[in-house]
Order: sequence, then C-alpha cells, then structure tokens
Amino acid sequence: MAKILENLYKALGAGVVLALVVFFLVHRSVDAAFISFFVRWLHVLSGILWIGLLWYFNFVQIPTMPKIPAELKPAVGKHIAPAALFFFRWAAAATVLFGLLTAGANRYIVEALTFQSGFVTIGIGMWLALIMAANVWGIIWPKQKIALGIVDGTPEAKAAAARIAMLASRTNTMLSIPMLYCMVMQKLG
Repeated sequence: MAKILENLYKALGAGVVLALVVFFLVHRSVDAAFISFFVRWLHVLSGILWIGLLWYFNFVQIPTMPKIPAELKPAVGKHIAPAALFFFRWAAAATVLFGLLTAGANRYIVEALTFQSGFVTIGIGMWLALIMAANVWGIIWPKQKIALGIVDGTPEAKAAAARIAMLASRTNTMLSIPMLYCMVMQKLG
C-alpha cells in the first residue's frame, strides 16, 4: 500500500479504481441518469481542486511569502507556484466545462444563465464562476507569468504584476463564497 501512496498518480489511479468498484456495486448499469451524475461528479472534483488551490494561494502562500527567507523564495517562485498554477488554471477550465455540460445535460443552461424563475440561484453561481474563470485565464495567469519570470519583465513590472495577480486572486476568493453558496443552495425540479 505504501508503494501506491508514495506516488500521486498511483494514489489517484487507486481512487479511480475504488470509485469504479463502488459504481459497479451500487449502480451496475450506465444510463443517461448515470452519465449526467458522472459529469456532475467531475464538475465537483475539478471544482474542489480549483477552489482548494485558490484558497491555498490566499490563505497559505500569499501570507507566508513575506516570512520566507530571501534565499528560499526561488524554490516557491520557480517550482511550487508554477506547478500549483498549472493545476489551478486547468481545474478552473474543467470546472466550467463540466458545470456547463451538467447544466446542458439537465436542460437548464439557458434558464440559469438568463436568471429565469426557479434558476436564479444557480444562475448567479454560474455567472460568478464564469467571472472567476475569466479572472484566472485573463488576469491571474498572465500576470503570474510576469511575476514569476516565466516571461520577461523588469523588477518593477514583476512587482506590479504580482500585485495585480494577488488582487485578482483575492477577488476570486471573495466571489467563491457566494458562488459556493449558490451552487449548494440551488434546488432543481
């Protein structure tokens, strides 16, 4: 068991195998309802990764960076942050994709995005998530590339980019609270 748990991909693979075992024990068949559920499950999994990393950045990395000795900061900026940002931005994209697929499969995408009766709460949550994802791809990631030196920039440009990325990330943290409320609160049907 230790050999599985020592490797992230083996541990993830074992999790998938366990999920399949549960599936075959409980459901035993693949139908439209299961496919709809499965896409929603992928939406939740990717959302946990996205918001978990968002909160990691805002609750752990950003407040801790000023306390880290200067000689150790390159380890975060060159190794940890780029890896976390990779999963962060792709989890945002996956969350939106699977969320839209879920809404489409359940035939409420238009109703939610246009705030029709019975879909206002989920619609607000969807729009907040879309704004947050746009923030990730349009502001946070481009500015982090400058701040981390992935693309060239002067020290002043790096500092300015880091500040803008932090403010956009804090905006997403703020928006994540009502977004999560809306996603959990919505009752369909």
